Amino acid sequence: MRHLTRVFDLSSEEIKMLLRNALELKETFKFGHPRRTLTGKVLALLFEKPSTRTRVSFEAGMQRLGGTTIFMSRNDLQLSRGEPLKDTARVLSRYVDALVVRTFGQEIVDELARWSKVPIINGLSDKHHPCQGLSDVMTVIEKKGDITKLKIAWVGDGNNVAHSWIEMAARLGFYLALACPEGYDPDTQILEEARATGKGHIEIVRDPKKAVKEADVINTDVWASMGQEEEAEERRRIFSAYQVNTKLLSYAKPEAIVLHCLPAHRGEEITEEVLEGPQSVVWDQAENKMWLHMAVLEWLLA
Repeated sequence: MRHLTRVFDLSSEEIKMLLRNALELKETFKFGHPRRTLTGKVLALLFEKPSTRTRVSFEAGMQRLGGTTIFMSRNDLQLSRGEPLKDTARVLSRYVDALVVRTFGQEIVDELARWSKVPIINGLSDKHHPCQGLSDVMTVIEKKGDITKLKIAWVGDGNNVAHSWIEMAARLGFYLALACPEGYDPDTQILEEARATGKGHIEIVRDPKKAVKEADVINTDVWASMGQEEEAEERRRIFSAYQVNTKLLSYAKPEAIVLHCLPAHRGEEITEEVLEGPQSVVWDQAENKMWLHMAVLEWLLA
């Protein structure tokens, strides 16, 4: 029995397998050949943070594969009255076949994984967003081919999605340049772990123009994540030079694509012109979350 709490829970070969299977699932369903590999399986979703894409893509994906879902917020459970996580994990393990958790601290995901007898899938924590990283890379491969031959630029906060991209770079061996303001770099330990693998090229720079120079892919995210709302005004000031706009895009390769995991704050981390422009692939990126989640669910449950 396996968990997916972070990208580093997967080997390079397992990542490649999941990406292949996600692309195959997408093609199979698009050509009208559904699969019902998870008939009779039940997926629970425990979400402490709001969600559009992660929730709906997991629910739709599970149902497309023949399974069913149960959605729960923290307030729906005895967790809200102080029941320990280890008790919740052991009880839910008796009822469902897997649990997707979307929460604040990574320690919550890890504690549930420690005690659960069914797979725990990290649907987002403050430190990691592995399924987002996987589906983003799926989109890059779908649009650009072999990712090991590409330069990927990350512009903005060294947040949970950036951490998952760093671990993807270390597992798959591609060039990742992250432009972050001073004081907003990715977690030092995650960087050290990734660089210790000896795969890929991961660099942190201050100048976003340097990061996107000759880049094949430009990726960004909101400047203030959920739980950081009180920092939003200060972050807008600090990150103002890190906006993905037409001028910044001009430093990348002419055929570069733009990613954003959404929701987007137009006029902050990305302009309307770029988000809705011809180089944006954000809507395909959002769709691919479902196909990647279906591949993960089949891997863990079929």
